[in-house]
This record gives sequence, C-alpha cells and structure tokens, in this order.
Amino acid sequence: MTYEEAMEKVNGRLRFGVKPGLERISSLLERLGNPQKRLKFVHVAGTNGKGTACTLLSSVLRESGLKTGLYTSPYVVDFRERFQVDGEMISQEELIREVELLSPIAEEFEARGETVTEFEFITALAFHWFCAKACDMVVLEVGLGGRFDATNVIDVPEAAVIMSISLDHTAVLGDTLEQIAFEKAGIIKPGGRVALYPEQGAGVTEEIRKICRERGAELTVPCRKDARELEVSLEGTDFQWKGRVFHTPFLGEHQLKNAVTVLAALEILEKRGYPLTVETVERGFEKAFIPARMELLSQEPLCLLDGGHNPGCALALKDVLERFVPQRRTAVIGMLSDKDSREALRILGPLFSKIITIAPDNPRALPAEELAETAREFCPDVAAAQTCGEALALSFRDLKPEDALVVCGSFYLCSEIRESLTGKMENIRRR
Repeated sequence: MTYEEAMEKVNGRLRFGVKPGLERISSLLERLGNPQKRLKFVHVAGTNGKGTACTLLSSVLRESGLKTGLYTSPYVVDFRERFQVDGEMISQEELIREVELLSPIAEEFEARGETVTEFEFITALAFHWFCAKACDMVVLEVGLGGRFDATNVIDVPEAAVIMSISLDHTAVLGDTLEQIAFEKAGIIKPGGRVALYPEQGAGVTEEIRKICRERGAELTVPCRKDARELEVSLEGTDFQWKGRVFHTPFLGEHQLKNAVTVLAALEILEKRGYPLTVETVERGFEKAFIPARMELLSQEPLCLLDGGHNPGCALALKDVLERFVPQRRTAVIGMLSDKDSREALRILGPLFSKIITIAPDNPRALPAEELAETAREFCPDVAAAQTCGEALALSFRDLKPEDALVVCGSFYLCSEIRESLTGKMENIRRR
C-alpha cells in the first residue's frame, strides 16, 4: 500500500459522517487488544482553546522528560499532524502499516452492517500507534462534544481539562450553554480530576460543579485574577502566575485564561507524581507552536493567519485586531456551511475595509458568493474569489506595506492557503 492509497482508505470514511457513540470504537479497539488501557491520558474538551491547551500541555510534558503522544484535530498543513510523539509526526511508513492493520477489521465490521467512521478509525489508529511507541502520557483532544466522542472510550484520565464552552454544533450538542456543558462534561469520570477554564458563560461552571459532585471528581477552577498580564504583543504574552513569570507565544485575553487552565492541569499532574518543575513548564510554554492560530507571518505588510470557525473565535480575533492591528485591514475569509457565519461576520466585518470570500476545499464549504452576500451587510467592499490564488491576488491588489492582511475562518482554508501565503510574504521581504 502506498501513502496515497492509505490516505484514500482514511478519507473514504468521511462519507459515513459523524455518528456519536462508543459501541463501534469499543469493538474496534477490542480487536486491537485494547491499547488505550495501557496508556495514560490528559483528556481535553471544550468549544474553544482545546488545540492551544493540548499544544501547551504536550510541550511541557515533553520538556519534563516524558515520552508524550499528542492527538489533535483538525490539521493545518499535513494530515499526519494529528498524530505526534515528542513533537514528531507519525511517519508515512508507520501510517501505512496502521491503515493496513485496521482496514480489514473495519471492513469486517461493515460486512455485517456496522459502519466505522473516519474519526473512529483514526482514533483507534492513534491509540494503537501511541501504545506501540510506549508513550508515558498522551494528550488527547476531543473531536466533538465529549460524552459520545470516540476519544471518551478511555478509562479515568490522569487529568480532564474542560476549556471555554460556547454555542457550537448545536444540532448535535444542544442549543443552550448548559446542554453543551453537560455533553463536554462527559469526559469527567467517577473519581477523576478536572481543570476548568475560568469565567465561563452563565450556567456552565454550575453545571460542571454539579457533575463533579455527582461523580466524586475533584474540580479545580483557576482564578483569572491570580494571573497578571505583564506584556502583550503580536509575538505573544508575558504574564505572572503565583510569583513566576511565563511567556506563551499565543496572545489575547482568552489565551491568558487558556494558559492558567493548563497550569491548573499541570498542578494536578504534579500532585500525582509526574516530574514537572517550574523550569520545564517555562520552557514548554515558550516552545509551544500551532500553525494558523493567530500566526504572524509578516510584519510589513502585517499578515495574520487565524483558523477559527465559531463566534467565540471571532470575538478572540476581534480583541487581537482592536488591540494590536490599528492599521487598515483586508480580510480573506472562508467558512463551512454548518457554522454561524453571519454571527462571525457581524463581529468581524466592521473591522475590515475590504473582505474577499472564498469557499474552503471541503464538501461542507459555504459558497463564496453566499458568504459574500452576508459580508456585504457588515463591510462596504466585498468580493468573492473562486480560488486561493485569485483571493490572494485580490487581497494584495491595493495592499500597502503599512496595511494588514488577515486570513481567517475555517482551518480548511488556512490549510489550503498557508503555503502560498507564506511564500508570498517571503518574496515581499526579499525585495
């Protein structure tokens, strides 16, 4: 099997869509010898901030000398980003071997009418690979929700982390914050330990506290006021926490809350005997990196790449733009049809003098013309592009060195456009 054939096997399962439930993943893992039962986990759920939390956690654990697996979604540049050990992606050869092992089992299931979805398939693949690599700890990001997400097949994690909760995937998770909090809190196991993002929306913290009491789980909610912001720029945030100064490459008020939630989770792990020190935490924070999360690609013209597909992400980007990007701004925006694009544009549209819309390379993409029609309600100058090349050409047509270009919306758009955009910025710098 070639790598391309392996990817066809994986991507072919996207046609089965999302099917919440733990029965299929449990049966699949049983055929593999239940590798998840031989691993330790930090399990991370939430609407926003999961990727940042997972990146910070895995970076710190790696710096602390633990062989650390990382399972995240979505990816930006390469599908293999979703499976990492100590910062290294799974090799193409290893991925091929895992697909060759799993495919016949999944096909057996399908022969008797039991569909295996793409996410179930790659989650089982991840557990088997992490076990084969003898990871000391796996940082595990929830795919959707928590209660019936395939990752929730694991036993009690070393720590469960619940990040910021807002309205998203309402057709599946419910249309109130309390309902969504209940679904996310499905990762809280009896007798477990939980770190919760501070200053949540109305009813969220109360719902999580109630569930922790019912399940006998220990809850830690860090106090945002205990963290003092020292210096913030587009290069990141310096802050003080319990007398020590930390730097995170991520910026925005929400990133400070993300950071203190991660610090609370690390304190849970330290109490459980894991070899964490202030120095390894500092180094781990400094070295953390996520492509397309408020990623600064250039200073002149300023170019920011940010994948965020819901109103909470739009508010975070709005905060960064208003605080750090005062110049004239142009946006390239692409969204999926099942996201609240109108609300995102209501928040972001007035901040831009020009918006170019594009449909990301995904079956669920919102057509560029349809997104442009909505954008015109909030921005005076809007154009729809058919390709990334056309979108970049339109965005650079009137862009001056003192201006700013922001590419935002779906991670699928960021993945598709990042390489071209990076190359264009490098060419400008060479002039």
